[in-house]
Amino acid sequence: MSSETELKSNSYLFGSNAPYVEELYESYLDNPGSVTDAWREYFDQLQHLPATDGREITRDQAHAPIIESFAQRARANAFVSRAQEPDLSVASKQVNVQSLIAAYRSLGSRVAQLDPLKRHDRPDIPELDPSFYGLAEADLDQVYAATNTYFTKADTMTMRDMLKALRDTYCRDVGAEFMYISDPAAKRWIQERLESTGGVPAYTPQEKRHILQQLTESEGLERFLHTKYVGQKRFSLEGGESFIASMDEIVNHAGENGVQELVVGMAHRGRLNMLVNIMGKMPGDLFAEFEGKHAQGLTDGDVKYHNGFSSDLSTRGGPVHLSLAFNPSHLEIVNPVVEGSVRARQDRRGDQEGREVLPVLVHGDAAFAGQGVVMETLNLAQTRGYGTGGTLHIVINNQIGFTTSDPRDTRSTLYCTDVVKMIEAPVFHVNGDDPEAVVYATRLALDYRLQFHHDVVVDIVCYRKLGHNEQDTPSLTQPLMYKSIGKHPGTRKLYGDKLVAQGVLAEGEPDQMVKDYRQLMEDGQRTIEPVLTDFKSKYSTDWAPFLGAKWTDNADTGVPVAELTRIGERITTVPDNFTVHPLVQKLLTDRRHMARGEQKLDWGMGEHLAFATLVASGYPIRITGQDSGRGTFSHRHAVLHDQKRERWDDGVYVPLQNVSEGQAPFTVIDSVLSEEAVLGFEYGYASAEPNTLTIWEAQFGDFANGAQVVIDQFIASGEAKWGRQCGLTLMLPHGYEGQGPEHSSARIERFLQLCADNNIQAVQPTNSAQIFHVLRRQMIRQFRKPLILFTPKSLLRNKDAASDLADLANGHFMPVLGEQDPSIQDAEVKRVLACSGKVYYDLVHARKEAGRGDVAIFRVEQLYPFAHKAFQAELQKYAKAKEVVWVQDEPQNQGAWFYVQHHLYENMSEGQRLGYAGRPPSASPAVGYLAKHQEQQKALIEAALAAKFKGYMLTK
Repeated sequence: MSSETELKSNSYLFGSNAPYVEELYESYLDNPGSVTDAWREYFDQLQHLPATDGREITRDQAHAPIIESFAQRARANAFVSRAQEPDLSVASKQVNVQSLIAAYRSLGSRVAQLDPLKRHDRPDIPELDPSFYGLAEADLDQVYAATNTYFTKADTMTMRDMLKALRDTYCRDVGAEFMYISDPAAKRWIQERLESTGGVPAYTPQEKRHILQQLTESEGLERFLHTKYVGQKRFSLEGGESFIASMDEIVNHAGENGVQELVVGMAHRGRLNMLVNIMGKMPGDLFAEFEGKHAQGLTDGDVKYHNGFSSDLSTRGGPVHLSLAFNPSHLEIVNPVVEGSVRARQDRRGDQEGREVLPVLVHGDAAFAGQGVVMETLNLAQTRGYGTGGTLHIVINNQIGFTTSDPRDTRSTLYCTDVVKMIEAPVFHVNGDDPEAVVYATRLALDYRLQFHHDVVVDIVCYRKLGHNEQDTPSLTQPLMYKSIGKHPGTRKLYGDKLVAQGVLAEGEPDQMVKDYRQLMEDGQRTIEPVLTDFKSKYSTDWAPFLGAKWTDNADTGVPVAELTRIGERITTVPDNFTVHPLVQKLLTDRRHMARGEQKLDWGMGEHLAFATLVASGYPIRITGQDSGRGTFSHRHAVLHDQKRERWDDGVYVPLQNVSEGQAPFTVIDSVLSEEAVLGFEYGYASAEPNTLTIWEAQFGDFANGAQVVIDQFIASGEAKWGRQCGLTLMLPHGYEGQGPEHSSARIERFLQLCADNNIQAVQPTNSAQIFHVLRRQMIRQFRKPLILFTPKSLLRNKDAASDLADLANGHFMPVLGEQDPSIQDAEVKRVLACSGKVYYDLVHARKEAGRGDVAIFRVEQLYPFAHKAFQAELQKYAKAKEVVWVQDEPQNQGAWFYVQHHLYENMSEGQRLGYAGRPPSASPAVGYLAKHQEQQKALIEAALAAKFKGYMLTK
């Protein structure tokens, strides 16, 4: 029966009650959310009723036609005599009952029994009291329509029964927030799942025993570690043991529903418990880490509660691969990394809806509310380039965050999860002391994610038995809370006693389970069986070819001229009837001439040919950034837009997706306006997919500042700490063009400070052949290291930076480019200028104007690893050169100077002197005044070429 039919069948809603319905309709017109779901659905239908004059009624018209439709419906119900018509009060009460139902669905979580410590009085919510709607005690036993509820299969209920059902469903150990969701189907789905069970899960005795076993293992590991390794940090899960029951349900129920991989990100709280009791890490291996054992092959390693792990588990639905991401102490920063890893795995499987690979993110309450990367990551959820089909979020909500925080200072929102309302993700708050409710809410959340491919949150409200770490004394600052915690018997004890009282377990069985688990700990035996030690998925990534590879600059990156020309024709051709912008058409025409060898290749064409030849050879490419399709400086134009298109979602052509038959995918995404989350995502993607050239491009190199945590904690140190190789490429526009402090510097000095152990590559290429070769080298060499490219701005269109087609065909990337002017005679050179980047061209032009034939100019294209042999070979050509001067655009305390000086000094000959020419030290990356910029630029060029060098000199 439709909603309209149901309403018409109740005559009191029409006829004499038409004025009341009109009043409701007035409210609906003002705000559709002000009326109940049933009325809103009914009024939505009325928007498309034909009026008496044949026109369609629309919301912005006068509502007179609607009044007429009410009258017509009243006449259609004329078989009901006036004597039989109920008065308006009956209709009003029915509507008020519906309002009460809506209030419990919206506000019931506010009074739910969520706190295991019972420290706070439940708030008084007037909207949850029938008297708020004028309903008295006498009305409780009246029968009302149970329209759009799922408490009973009958059409009616007494208000007393309905009120009990509402309180049981929405105000006990599960508090649901979901009424802000705009999708009616999603809301109805949640209502049906909650209300049909009354919010009370039904489990078999065997299932209850299994839940107790999870609690026993969770508590048992923590207590064993607490007694055996006294005082050592482990970030205990005690007080939040139900989290392990939740994760166990996720793994098994996901397996039952076809999920084949789970990638989990979590901070340190409970991480060791997760490793042992969910993932099957051998306790003996964990104990060895407590006793000082460390992994071989890692230059630095990391503390045990940051390390990742992976295993293959046999679940109720079959094998599931489970990966726990490595995570530093920056808590939520792992979120986008996990999402990127998941997206890479989904792309590898062709899992476009996210049915086979599931991201699970575990949060702390204070961090979830407090850290901006949470919001940034949520904002990626439904976008084309970053969506993963929805994430299952678990909050271990210990209600304190960190030991010294005052609850009044923790956040400005009611719930720690309120940030997820920005993407309309439902939240199921649940009392951690009710493990059955935790498992119930977890299954509900997972089913929601699988059904609607949307984020969903389970907020496990618990407590933290010990301090922030095991060396902390929390009662110093939280005396009241820790008095309550000291009296709490523990979740396992409460649930074990409950099962004994129910007759599910015999007296003493819970204690025996504790003893059995402790014996496993004493023996160092695995607690999870079976772990599939010989299982291998066809979708797993083989990193073997890249492991143990030694650094080399040698790579055959050249491509035959005929192939470059063929590909060049393909990427400069657009479909018939596709109208490109006149400026883009000129660019395509010029690029076609470049491909034929009729013009030198500019930077954009060098990039395009690198991308095109890679995808033609089977290497997928993924490039993202805020302007990556067009390029911040309009040099790329990888995505072409039909100027005559009529809709946003059509009229787009990507030439690099049409290079050749059977080519690898080329993906280019203009990202959301985020650095931290997007770069974290791309790191995760590259770490899971070594055979894809994954690139993140900053709009300006300066903006990488917003992602510094990702750079420091993952990109630069991930291999040294965790053995995680990654071939991620960063393109960071850098160049002193007079555009001020925030649009000049990619902070070269910061990256060079991070360089050690051959961890990353820092490259500043200065012509189109160099960018072609370095991009191809990134994939062709058999090892994966992050590549930091300091890309230019003015050089993108500088004809001096253009290259011949032959340079792409026959050359390779050169870490050092020596003197290029054949008129410079080696024997005449008295000074060598070494530099990196755009300033090279400034020096060349100034030298020509000054007629300085005694000055040679080198370009250091690869700053790290420094190419000592190549640099020394060039320097040795100039036996009479007594001065080696490093020249840079950046201030002296920035740029490459402090990093590069010892490398230059090491390669100099006895008696040579080392000098610096550049801007003076500065607190700001660049000046903001164009005139001052030009003055400084002129001064540093003059200093470098002065007849007598006057700057800083160091004699070897």
